[in-house]
Amino acid sequence: MLFDKFQSMADFQAELRDRGVAPFGAVTEELLSATEGVVQGKRVILAGTNNYLGLSSDPRCIKAAKDAVERWGTGTTGSRLANGSFVEHQALEDDIAEFYGVENAIVFTTGYSATMGMCATLAGPGDVILLDADSHASIYSGVKQSGAEVIRFKHSNPEDLAKRMRRLGDRAKQTLIIAEGIYSMLGDVAPLRDIAAVKREYGGYLFVDEAHSMGALGETGRGAAQAAGIEEDVDFFVGTFSKSLGAIGGFCVSRHPELQTIRYCISAYIFTASSAPSIIASTREALRIIRTEPELRDKLWHNANLLYDGLQALGLPVGPTASPVVAVEMEDRSATIECWQALMDAGVYVNLVVPPASPSTNFLLRNSVSAAHTSAQIKHIVKAYASLISTGLVNPTKTA
Repeated sequence: MLFDKFQSMADFQAELRDRGVAPFGAVTEELLSATEGVVQGKRVILAGTNNYLGLSSDPRCIKAAKDAVERWGTGTTGSRLANGSFVEHQALEDDIAEFYGVENAIVFTTGYSATMGMCATLAGPGDVILLDADSHASIYSGVKQSGAEVIRFKHSNPEDLAKRMRRLGDRAKQTLIIAEGIYSMLGDVAPLRDIAAVKREYGGYLFVDEAHSMGALGETGRGAAQAAGIEEDVDFFVGTFSKSLGAIGGFCVSRHPELQTIRYCISAYIFTASSAPSIIASTREALRIIRTEPELRDKLWHNANLLYDGLQALGLPVGPTASPVVAVEMEDRSATIECWQALMDAGVYVNLVVPPASPSTNFLLRNSVSAAHTSAQIKHIVKAYASLISTGLVNPTKTA
């Protein structure tokens, strides 16, 4: 039957219903601040929102959105190529391009469509794409549509990338290399300096997804490439407005003027209604704040280190380095579900991640940190994890 392939997911959903647990699509009934809300009837600290700088609740961003609604209405009702390109869309493209120090930018309606659309369009039949094996689903979706030959290199392994580039011979010069800044599940930062060195040696075009690193890394918040000092080696930056910028949408920027021609070849851009004016306005204000208030990044990293060090001190298996994403890996699905519910009962909402969304066969309790979290809230999260150990739900020596 057509629906047979969904049976395993149906069984998993039934298991969750039987347990009375709702980790997927948990409904936020009230938002009290950038870091607190009422989820599934419980008042909780929000530690799974990706609201890295807390700007979704910033009064300045909210005012900008309100003013835009008054001026432009609630929506554009059309694509950028039809009737949905407003002067504010162009202004945001100018802002993003200036922020990255390049001339060319495209704004998309979602971050997924930005990454997927660019990956589906840049390379095509006869071309080669080399992508990190742990790439985001939007990247995999895009390269699958591209028609190009797709080769995976081992996660964050420049040596494996170099080996595969050598095998391509002259074709390496036209290869699209795809990496991310911060990987969204474990929070590890890509070795972009070494990846850029491979590109310089063998050629190709480097495409970096800064979705989780834009606003969080770099001297001015441009992301992991800026932090690594290799921005000149990057041909295409993509990112999202739904993390540090606190809204929804995506972008691609490039020093290559050909990006303006590519714009008219991206199905995800051509056939999607453009972003609502309120979204564009709040994003422009958030970008201004990122540029002028570096102390937000300082607070974000203070909180990230506080949480990472606290969970590591408990003996929990966290990622290789501190970052705004701090995940605890577990091997047993049932135990992970129990821990997720126990954290909720302790007043902490985190993300439950199961394969294939997780980068391995393990399960994740994924925490995302915000500059808006107080130190007291971070300590409460650590205390909630400590209770998992004290009640026997987690044994740090056997968790992973």
